[in-house]
Amino acid sequence: MDTVKVTDDQSDSGQSDTGQSDSGQSDTGVELTERRASSDRLVAQRTLFTGTSPVASDELYAVTKVGMSTRSRFELRLQPGAVAHTNTFFGRFPASYWQRWTAVTEVTVTARVVAETACRVQIQASDIGGHRRIVTNVVVTGTEQISMTAPLDTFVDGGALWLQFEAQGGGAVVDDVEWSVVSPKLLRPVAVAICTFNRADDCARTVEALASDERVLALLDALYVVDQGTDPVESRELFQKVSKKFGSRLQYLRQANLGGAGGFTRGLYEASEAGPHSDVILMDDDILCEPESVLRLSAFANMTTEPALIGAQMLFLFNPDYLLASGERVDLGTLQRGVPTDEHGVRNRSVLEKLPERRVDAEYNGWWTCLIPAEAIERIGLPLPVFFQWDDVEYSLRAGRAGIPTITLPSAAVWHADFYWKDVDGFAHYFSTRNGLITAALDPGFAPKALAKQLARDISHSIVGLQYGLAHTQIRAIEGFLEGPAGLADGGQKALATINQERKRFPETVTRPASELPGRLPIRRVAPSPKTGLWTDLVLAKRAVTQARNQLERGPVAISYEDAQWWHVGRFDHVFVTDASQGGVRERRFDSEKAAEMSGRLAGVIKRFLAEAPSVAQEFAQEFPQLTSRENWARLYEK
Repeated sequence: MDTVKVTDDQSDSGQSDTGQSDSGQSDTGVELTERRASSDRLVAQRTLFTGTSPVASDELYAVTKVGMSTRSRFELRLQPGAVAHTNTFFGRFPASYWQRWTAVTEVTVTARVVAETACRVQIQASDIGGHRRIVTNVVVTGTEQISMTAPLDTFVDGGALWLQFEAQGGGAVVDDVEWSVVSPKLLRPVAVAICTFNRADDCARTVEALASDERVLALLDALYVVDQGTDPVESRELFQKVSKKFGSRLQYLRQANLGGAGGFTRGLYEASEAGPHSDVILMDDDILCEPESVLRLSAFANMTTEPALIGAQMLFLFNPDYLLASGERVDLGTLQRGVPTDEHGVRNRSVLEKLPERRVDAEYNGWWTCLIPAEAIERIGLPLPVFFQWDDVEYSLRAGRAGIPTITLPSAAVWHADFYWKDVDGFAHYFSTRNGLITAALDPGFAPKALAKQLARDISHSIVGLQYGLAHTQIRAIEGFLEGPAGLADGGQKALATINQERKRFPETVTRPASELPGRLPIRRVAPSPKTGLWTDLVLAKRAVTQARNQLERGPVAISYEDAQWWHVGRFDHVFVTDASQGGVRERRFDSEKAAEMSGRLAGVIKRFLAEAPSVAQEFAQEFPQLTSRENWARLYEK
């Protein structure tokens, strides 16, 4: 590998006639250890016919719509008369995104085809409305290495490319299918950083997935496994076995628990610590990894016209053909993450039934799998030491303000545990609220009055819903924000210990076995939801008055998690609510003293927030360079 510093006056920088760097990105002065391309073609993606896990449906990769076929990872065997296509979640080439974000004007598909009589291979395309058309086709008789090219010139608003195979007369075999573009002379280095905390088996399997693909294994310049737990990953036989495939490229790092922010930042820190930088793909430990996504993210990063954060989509792990997250944005006025960017986007729906056609521009991408370009660290620094929650959002928003966009790339995805299986009443809500407030405070549009109204409403819902521990957690989060930058001094360890200890005084924060439920417990279904706006606030006031007068319906009753809305639970004095994990139940009881305590504290903290939030925001802005500096993170890592 060559160490190359990209500059305007460097004859080796690969300047093209368009004035762009050879990698397709504008020159930034960031020093990259770049690998000279071994070919004049860069593989953008490979056509896969099955996944690496039985969890993944074959139809996420390819569909046989007529006749019969058999498949392996890179090979499809068609019986006589069979027709198959790759107009699938992983089988499509995201043409719209390549046209929008790169200077690439065409893509070439190559494949090896063996036909007993004849096999027709077509490149097909779609547009924003899903209308299909044939781009080009070839008919193979015998054995042939085929090559077809499709222009990327009619996909600005949406659409994709894919292949269709028709075995005419006899059977046919298709394998080694690759989509490639003209390669830059120098390829951007890429590493993977996995953050883990006491998920040793999950982490070992993720590393195994990366090592299972020889092309991906050869692509990676480094793998950082940042272990912050007490059950070390290195103790697992599987990890010991697969780590040998990476050799010296694997850096296994142990450190104190600094949350996801501290773990992921350690990977970014190490990748840029000395001299040349590299792109880093941040990756959760507990995902089901599709290793092809690493190849696709890296290839796309090599060709974007400017550096970009490039994220993978997220599929549900328990509903593997359902797409949860893609092209998301955030509402800083309500501290809501995961807001759909476009109402027409596919969300929480099976991608076997509907594929997204419209190009959706993201505001941020979660760090379940997301590529951070080397230039981002150089231009905007490292993430905030906020322990976890919102670190990915804040970093993407900061990058966007600095001119570095976030792109969620279709056809690059991993599976992650479904979010709705995690109960909102946990210690994590402290960090979610506090860090959301920090992120909002750093934004030019910070609006304390609107936030105060939303926070008061949210916490009032918790109180009326008999979740006094959750209300306490939310109030403490606001107080944590008002501490200012000093609250981030230890990376979140004190806050974690404190909130966990404080929550123990609230019985409803503990999940109990369902077997402990009383016999003959009536189940109460949810009432219709109140209308939004003023009507919701009137229902809230009514529930609060009913509770203050202790005119509640007598329990105990059982309520499912899906039915456990605050306006429903708030009607009863004793409720067993199913935990989101479906592993047990939470017992909630009306407590007039706790309700009065939380209401009083809420009024006080909102008054403080309105008075102090503007000056606290200024403190965060002033201390921001120090908080995100290498020196601060080195101190936290005790390096």
